[in-house]
Amino acid sequence: MTATRPGPDGTIAFRATLARSVGLFSAFRKEQTDPAFFYGELARDTVDQLRSYTPLDGKLVVDVGGGPGYFADALRASGARCLCVDSDAHEMTLHGREADANAVQGSALDLPLQTGTVDVCFSSNVLEHVPDRTRMADEMVRVTRPGGLVYLSYTLWLSPWGGHETSPWHYLGGAYAAERFTRKNGRRPKNDFGRTMYAAHAKEMIRWARAQTDVDVVDLRPRYLPTWMKPIVHVPLLREIVTWNLLIVLRKH
Repeated sequence: MTATRPGPDGTIAFRATLARSVGLFSAFRKEQTDPAFFYGELARDTVDQLRSYTPLDGKLVVDVGGGPGYFADALRASGARCLCVDSDAHEMTLHGREADANAVQGSALDLPLQTGTVDVCFSSNVLEHVPDRTRMADEMVRVTRPGGLVYLSYTLWLSPWGGHETSPWHYLGGAYAAERFTRKNGRRPKNDFGRTMYAAHAKEMIRWARAQTDVDVVDLRPRYLPTWMKPIVHVPLLREIVTWNLLIVLRKH
C-alpha cells in the first residue's frame, strides 16, 4: 500500500504517510488475537520500507532475532535470500508456526556468521531485549559486507509501549511494572525487565551510530510515524517519548 514500482537502481519509493501510521497502529490492536495478521502486515510494510534503501532481489539478508519468520517470509517474497538467527528455539515456533528451515540458533551478541558475508543485516524490535545494545549493533555491522546495509529498529523505553505488556507502568520503573504484572496475572511477563527486556534509549544508539568509522548513517527516523515527524529524532528527551520506535539505517564503507 506504500510501495511503487522499482526504480533504475532496484529500490522503490516508500511513502510514510499518516494513513499508513493509522493502519499500522490499527493492525497492532490485533497483535494478541490475530498475530499472523498483525505480524504479516508489519513484515510487508517493513520490507517495503527496507526496499527504499536497497534492492533485495538476490541479496543475502540475515534477520537477527527472526523468531517465527514473518519477516523472512516477506523478504523472500521480495526476492531476497534470508537467514534467520534467534537465540530462543521456542520463539522460532511461536503462533503454531514451523521453524524456518533456513534458521540457526545463535546469539545476537555473537552472531554465528563470518565477517563481511551478508548484503543486508536486518533486525526488528530485538535490541531492547539484549543487555548489551552496542555490542549487538557492532555485530550487525561486522557481518555486513562493504557496501551493504544495516537496518536496525527498536522500541524506546520511554515510549508509551516501552514496557511492552507491562506498559504504562514501566514509567514507574521496570522492576515495579514487572512485579505488578506478576501479581495481577499470576505469572512473570514475557518481557521481564532486567531479564528479557531492558531500557533502550534513542540517545545511546544515535551516539553509537555517529561514532562509527566504518559506516555512513543513511537515515534516522521514527519507524512507524509519518515523514513529517522525522525531525523529532533530533530533539533530546522529546524523541525518547514521541519517536516510539527508532529506525537506524547504516551503509558500510
